[in-house]
Amino acid sequence: MSTSSNPLRDAQDRRLPRIAGPSGLVIFGVTGDLSRKKLMPAVYDLANRGLLPPGFSLIGFARRDWENEDFAQIVHDAVKEHARTPFREEVWQQLVQGCRFVQGDFDDDEAFETLKDTIHELDKAQGTGGNFAFYLSVPPKFFPKVVQQLKKHGLADQKEGSWRRAVIEKPFGHDLASAQELNRIVHEVFPPEEVFRIDHYLGKETVQNILALRFANTLFEPIWNRSYVDHVQITMAEDIGIGGRAGYYDGIGAARDVIQNHLLQLLALTAMEEPASFEADALVAEKTKVLGAVRLPKDLGKETVRGQYAHGWQGGEEVVGYLEEDGIDPQSKTDTYAAIKLEIDNRRWAGVPFYLRTGKRLGRRVTEIAVVFQRAPHSPFDHTATEELGQNALVIRVQPDEGVTLRFGSKVPGTSMEVRDVSMDFAYGESFTESSPEAYERLILDVLLGDANLFPRLREVELSWEILDPIERYWDKHGKPASYQAGTWGPDEADEMLARDGRSWRRP
Repeated sequence: MSTSSNPLRDAQDRRLPRIAGPSGLVIFGVTGDLSRKKLMPAVYDLANRGLLPPGFSLIGFARRDWENEDFAQIVHDAVKEHARTPFREEVWQQLVQGCRFVQGDFDDDEAFETLKDTIHELDKAQGTGGNFAFYLSVPPKFFPKVVQQLKKHGLADQKEGSWRRAVIEKPFGHDLASAQELNRIVHEVFPPEEVFRIDHYLGKETVQNILALRFANTLFEPIWNRSYVDHVQITMAEDIGIGGRAGYYDGIGAARDVIQNHLLQLLALTAMEEPASFEADALVAEKTKVLGAVRLPKDLGKETVRGQYAHGWQGGEEVVGYLEEDGIDPQSKTDTYAAIKLEIDNRRWAGVPFYLRTGKRLGRRVTEIAVVFQRAPHSPFDHTATEELGQNALVIRVQPDEGVTLRFGSKVPGTSMEVRDVSMDFAYGESFTESSPEAYERLILDVLLGDANLFPRLREVELSWEILDPIERYWDKHGKPASYQAGTWGPDEADEMLARDGRSWRRP
């Protein structure tokens, strides 16, 4: 007997590819590294995978004296060099039909009128339906100017049946007050549901896999609490220095650049309760509860650490210290390393410390979440049998070598009873034939679809600043950052912070 499919169910089938409707993307700051290395290649990869409409349009806005043909060549070169998927001429030829460039400064009214005319032209020629997202790939100080110009020239106006959206790159302000002011300005122009704050970490497959790991399996959730977890370590380490980013980085530092957004978002996903669904409102509700329950340590001097890399060796190459980098004030107190201890005041996590750390010029590039479990309350083994046994741990590797490792004890082959750590490993690259899309592919597609579940909302941003602001104020009043040699794993003070709790940092 044949059975007919349920149209409603089929329409909601998450296994089917989600394809954007008629739309276009305007990139402000299109000449920058982010646009060249990430955004333009991501647009091509989406087109190559058949996830963009045939008439999709891409408009670049910048000061360069370019014609449309020059811009198309820039996009072509960026795609060929940085795209994840193979270059196909037929895909490129379709994409280039909707490429346009508008020259101008952010205070140039004439340029914004030209942008308005260009959008109207593409609506007719490409069938974009009036649907455009404005991507602000520019320094935060220009955000207010750009959104006000969009309002002034009617570019943010949403006609019935169409949409206009704003996409904002981090950082979302430099403290709570500036974040609130920025949000006030943006929300005067765009409705809150049309504002997408990009945290590219949330677009990574392995970060989304935290939700699958926890809530699609019965194996982990029963022990995902204070009764079994000893502590959690969340690390984002980089082996590079600041490169040519002195103008951006100095005065911001590691904590504002990484902890306030990336690491606190990873903490929220790791610690939150099961959401009612994976829709944006349900996810945000649970993340907001967790961030609202975060408590700072009583002694910020002992349980937070900031550091600054000094001269050393990295990958066999001699490198200069932060204060010797081009464009850096020799008296700068900017942190290139930050480590903090946080606790969560709720029934699930009471008494479990969460250690967050990030830094530049560390031992290697790695981002991971390590859930470290308590030792067995009673052991029938002799001490000598288990002296090489550590604590069980579940490690989620966000980058590189994306995957999950479970560390546990196993008997060493032989006649004596000896137990040692072994690892059970899952690697994305070995388990799935399809390579993971880049984070910006997923996030740009979600913007075009209006799917906000991977984008931090205003309250999440405010709560994150409420956590970090007291730490930054304390650091401002108490001396200079601790020094650490480039190529090591940070200052000694960070090791001492965990040692006082009887713990130690993982060496990834």
